[in-house]
Amino acid sequence: MTEAWDAAVEAQIRGAVQRGEFDNLPGMGKPIPGRGTPYDEGWWVKSFLEREKLPSDLLLPTPLQLRRRIEQVPDEVRDLPTEPAVRAFVGQLNAQIVAWLRNPDGPRVAVRPVNADEVVERWRAERVRPDVTATAAEPATVVAPTRRRWWLRWRRR
Repeated sequence: MTEAWDAAVEAQIRGAVQRGEFDNLPGMGKPIPGRGTPYDEGWWVKSFLEREKLPSDLLLPTPLQLRRRIEQVPDEVRDLPTEPAVRAFVGQLNAQIVAWLRNPDGPRVAVRPVNADEVVERWRAERVRPDVTATAAEPATVVAPTRRRWWLRWRRR
């Protein structure tokens, strides 16, 4: 049975070669990548990450990934438009941290939840800083807003 199967497969391959279906394949005539280099057990992981253009951080254990994300929080929240968006981002990160703390795996690395108030305070300071430099360069014309007093509106009713 296996001989009949092998013969059928070989016949299909020969037919495809005669029809030219294997001509002009990508990589034809090029050397095999990695040939002549020492054997690496993780070659397939590295090639997958390179081919899919994924960051190598995915290979890190969970606590180290969380620590790296905590370090990158100021850069990630810098472009968020509102304070609730910043708090939501920090809340999602803290949920992941708490989930890991409840069921830790991997190396024992100290990971603590991020203080949302500190992140928001830093976010505000960074948002104010560019405005100060822009207004210092241009002469500011201050226009006092017209405010109606609440008692005038109440009195007219």
